[in-house]
Order: sequence, then C-alpha cells, then structure tokens
Amino acid sequence: MAELLTGIAELTTHDGPTPEESTRLTDAALVVEDGRVVWIGPAAAAPAADIRTDLGGRAVLPGWVDSHTHLVFAGDRAAEFEARMAGRAYQAGGIATTVAATRAATDDALRASATRLRTEAIAGGTTTLETKTGYGLDVASEARLARIGREVADSVTYLGAHLLPAGVDRRDYLDLVVGPMLDAVLPFVDAIDVFCETGAFDVEESREVLLAGRAAGLRLRVHGNQLGESGGVALAAELGAASVDHVNHVSDADIAAVAGSGVTAVLLPAADLSTRQPLAPARRLADAGVPLAIASNCNPGSSYTTSMAFCVATAVLQQRLTLAEALWAATRGGARVLGIDDAGAIRVGGPAALHVLDAPSAAHLAYRPGVPLTHRVVRGDR
Repeated sequence: MAELLTGIAELTTHDGPTPEESTRLTDAALVVEDGRVVWIGPAAAAPAADIRTDLGGRAVLPGWVDSHTHLVFAGDRAAEFEARMAGRAYQAGGIATTVAATRAATDDALRASATRLRTEAIAGGTTTLETKTGYGLDVASEARLARIGREVADSVTYLGAHLLPAGVDRRDYLDLVVGPMLDAVLPFVDAIDVFCETGAFDVEESREVLLAGRAAGLRLRVHGNQLGESGGVALAAELGAASVDHVNHVSDADIAAVAGSGVTAVLLPAADLSTRQPLAPARRLADAGVPLAIASNCNPGSSYTTSMAFCVATAVLQQRLTLAEALWAATRGGARVLGIDDAGAIRVGGPAALHVLDAPSAAHLAYRPGVPLTHRVVRGDR
C-alpha cells in the first residue's frame, strides 16, 4: 500500500556526496510503499496513492544514524555524575561499576533496559542504531552482550578492550580479548573497538587488539584522545580505521594525519559536557577536511542520553558546525562509520527512514534547542 506524504515545507534528502551537494526541496512530497521511498518531487506533481497524509507544512529529514552507543548495561551511575558536577574529574575506572552490575543482571533485565533506550531513541528520530559490548569483560559476558546487542541494534561493535578488569593480569587479559573472547562474539558483531586512553589501553596494546579484529574481518574503531593526547587518533589514521571517536584533545599533527586517511571523526558532544572535557574541535576538523559524524554515546557513566537532536544542537551552537554540516554528520556521517550505505539519506529506491519535525525547517533543531520537535518517525513500513 502506497502512502503519499505531502505538505512538506522543507525536505532534506542527503542524496548527494556532500552536505552542500545534497538536495533540499521546498513544498515537497514523497511516496512510501512497502517500506521504501518510491517517488520524490514537488507537491504539485505528486502522484495518486492509497493513503494521502498532509504533514501541514512540516520539515522532513533522514532519520538519525546514531553510530556510537553502549545500550546493553545494568545499574545506574547518577551518584558518580553528581560528584563529577561538584568537581570530581572523570576517570575511565568508573566503567568497573557498570561491569559489576551488568554481570549480575539477567538476560531479560538487560534486554528490557536496552529495548527501553532503543524505543526512546526512535521516538527522538533515530532510525539506525549501533551498540557496543564492553560491560562484560569476560568471555561469557561479552558474548551475552553481543547477542543481546544484535537483538536491539542495527550494528554491534565488540569492545572487550574497554577496561582491564580488577585482579586480572594485563597480558592474560589481552590474550583473552584477541583470542577466545573475540571468537565468542564474532557471530554477532560487525566491528571491533578499543579504549586507547590513559587508564585503559596504550597504543601498542590497542594496535594488537585492532589487528586481531581486522584479521577476523571486522571494521576498526577507536575510542581516542578523550582524556588527553593518547595516540588513538594517530593509530586510527595509521590503520585506516572506520572511525576515531571522542577526539577532544588533538594536535595539529593528529588532524593532519587523520585528514588524509579517510577516517571519520565521531563527535560525542553530550559526553564532552557530562565529563567536562573540552568540546571536540569540530570546526578545526571540518576545515581540515576530516569527515565527521555525530553520535549520542548513550551510556550510564558519561552520556546518559539518546537525544541526537541535543547533540546536533550542541554541535551547531557550541562547536561551530553549520546546520548542514551537523545534520549530515548525524545522518550520512554515521552511516559512513557503520558501513550502512542506504542509511541517513532519502532517495528513490532507498528505505523509508524519515524524521518529521514539528517545525517548518530543520534549522529549528538548533534555533529552538531543548524543545521536543519530533512529530513522526517512519522506519520501513512502521
């Protein structure tokens, strides 16, 4: 059954290779049939359809592609957040609190929590979602998180190298991460990640983890340069990773290295605010030609939000991206990171993954920050 969506004041398609070359139509319409877009054009030329829905002058853009989350976990770290807001510095070691709670939780509890967050994300316009493991840190627990992650997300990343568990020999744990643990998660995951940071894993350890993932056929991702110049950005560039995420502390040499590598820098502005780290230098990265993505980093410790709209508004208002750059980064940029070519765009023949705003223009996402503007979300035939 075909549905005509008309009365679209502004339609952002992201059907071109760059934000500047993407089509933005006014007074537009589109037709969705069997979960796919089958026609786009001026409202005056719209064809007949089984159902006609007048959106009343609202804006339509591609659904958000949230390429960095940690949805499968148990427990709460609100007390840690409150202490941080009172002046305590963020440290990677807080992850251990979530690991303990997650190991103790049942499959049903983990699935219910992750599904709640997924539903919340969709309600805010997210139509494609990634999640990571990393709160298990033993073979059975990481495999369990990967399996549940595959149930709730469109892409799953293996993050066994999130933190060294207490009481475990460093070399023994790395052998586990690149050996039995990797084998156990492999049926469920698309990519491998490593927390290359002081308090987690150094550059040589991170390289070992990533090369093992590459040998297993996984895309490479790096948590890099969040708390300092950890070497993660340079490592991502060296190995041609799909992304380096966080990038709060980058030198001119880091930017030069990543600019020519094809690596996407994933901005996580909600985490920057929550941890009181310097906001990632989005403008410097963009001006150097580094591809950008924006993601929520939803997790219980450093960014407990699924709101991509909040992240986009922050990128525009505080990180000095243009609206077009931020929208692109939160849709096509995320799709590039995940290797999902048909996500983050509205094109004839592509999937119907639409975000309808209660506003006449996508500019209102930053113009009216904090206001819930999602009117309707279309994902396939739902």
